[in-house]
Amino acid sequence: MGDKRAENIQLAERYYQALERGDFDALADLHHEDVVFNLVGSTPVSGRWEGKAECFGPLVADNVVGKLDPATVQFSRQWRIMCADEDRVVGLMRGGGMANNGHEYLQTYCQIMTIRDEKIAELHEFFDTALVELALNDNPTEKGPSEPERPFRF
Repeated sequence: MGDKRAENIQLAERYYQALERGDFDALADLHHEDVVFNLVGSTPVSGRWEGKAECFGPLVADNVVGKLDPATVQFSRQWRIMCADEDRVVGLMRGGGMANNGHEYLQTYCQIMTIRDEKIAELHEFFDTALVELALNDNPTEKGPSEPERPFRF
């Protein structure tokens, strides 16, 4: 048995590289058939999504990528592995594109990937829900998004 931590980091690197290339088939291949996505917040994409077909169909294809201009989409423009162990990898990623409603969707994500049998078995994802509402759901918050005085860096 090899170094599970190193293997998990390599899997996460392949995850971010597939997103960088826009290769959603390769991305889906990194996940178990019964993968579970847990997404923060109370937006239409939030909650618990179960199974590869649901996660990569209604969630990713329809409610995220399908709401973006394909000519501008590039996820994983910047990413970093923050920590890893024998079961999980935590990473940060920034990416997106122009939404079909004209708003920029440049999102920062934190992902916690649970690895089982060299595949992603569960994903917990944290992101800016106000930006999801504005850009993906055409539902601006009362204040709307703004650039913070002290921007987040990783």
